[in-house]
Amino acid sequence: MQSKHMKNNNEEANLNRKKTKSNNNKIPKKKHKVLKRFILFIFIILIVLAAFFTWKVQNNGGGMKGVLTTVVGSDSKKQLDEIQFLLLGVNYPLTDTIMICSYNPNTQKANMVSVPRDTFVGDNKNRPTASDKINAQYAGKYPERSLEAVNKITGLNLEYYIVVDTDALTKLVDAIGGVDFYVPMDMSYHDYSEENYIMIDLKEGMQKLNGDQAEQLVRFRHNDDGSTYPEEYGGEDFGRMRTQREFISATLQQLLKPSNILKIGEIIDIASQSVKTNLSISNVKDYIPYAVEFNTENISTDYLPGNDHRPTSSSPYVYLLDEEESQKIICKHFFGGATEENLNPEMPNIQILNGSGDASILKGVVNSYKEKGYNVLMVGNNSKTVSKSSILNRTKELPDIATSVQEVLGVGTVTNGSKLDDIDFTIIIGKDYLNN
Repeated sequence: MQSKHMKNNNEEANLNRKKTKSNNNKIPKKKHKVLKRFILFIFIILIVLAAFFTWKVQNNGGGMKGVLTTVVGSDSKKQLDEIQFLLLGVNYPLTDTIMICSYNPNTQKANMVSVPRDTFVGDNKNRPTASDKINAQYAGKYPERSLEAVNKITGLNLEYYIVVDTDALTKLVDAIGGVDFYVPMDMSYHDYSEENYIMIDLKEGMQKLNGDQAEQLVRFRHNDDGSTYPEEYGGEDFGRMRTQREFISATLQQLLKPSNILKIGEIIDIASQSVKTNLSISNVKDYIPYAVEFNTENISTDYLPGNDHRPTSSSPYVYLLDEEESQKIICKHFFGGATEENLNPEMPNIQILNGSGDASILKGVVNSYKEKGYNVLMVGNNSKTVSKSSILNRTKELPDIATSVQEVLGVGTVTNGSKLDDIDFTIIIGKDYLNN
């Protein structure tokens, strides 16, 4: 009996082990099937997302432009206006670099016009001080003052600024793998003082500049022995501004290469740490995809012309703008004005000066005259704000045309004005235009 009972127990134990083993075998198989279904589900989702992303990229223009449009969430069908801004390169507390810049995504054209850093913006040119120079307006932390000063001397209505310190330039150049650039001359300058340590050692010729060398290049003005850029290149300050503009163009060319577009995250980090701007992501995100297609050969560069001025031996040197020539430069680059190459010989040449006190209206007035076929050659601010608009007939002829010129503005009276080279009529916009 005992032996039979033991036998039954053994058989029951063996049966239980077989059931347990069977159940253990069934559980992994069931889990494995669930896992396979889950992976398949995820894979299908990824395929759908990839297909949607591809469709979205193609819908946004395809290529790198389409990818960036999709990634940054911009609208490829949105009509974009030209964007204008002031670029300031800072060597605290002053601005060493002052450039008026614009970019038009529709025409893929860009402009960079340098403002000489010693440009006089004070009230009395016969008693200038160092604080009357445009580079002193920043005063270590006030880009709005620089913006206001540039708008005053140009007639522009710039709203945006970008302030770049030397750290940003150094980091950016290193991040994009250096910049190929032809250094225009041997550069050797050394200042080992504690408050102004500078060491510049560059040789003339084409080379790949790293971040430190790039900083040396854009800061160079003259060598230890006083020699500087040759006159045919531009002279000391003008040569420096030319080098800065050309180096920015070369940096953009390198930055826009596909290999560097993929470093956009690192570049944004550099910008957030070392760049100060009132441009927001919402301002610029729609422009980013267009910038990828930009060709740096489409950049037009220039500077505001003038002359050095020093009324007394104790006065600082300042730079007085040639107002008429500067107005031509501003008109050409930022108002799409006429040039010698595209003048309409059957229409008069005009100068438009804003004396209304409202900078926002000038562009609209310029466009009105351009649409009528007039050759707009010069644009700027009037020397003072005026209540009444006026049209100066500088030819003292063409009375019928003078009436037509006045009709475009809609206000103002026609009077005779003194002769001004290349200009037939000067339109001075007064406050009355604001109520027209």
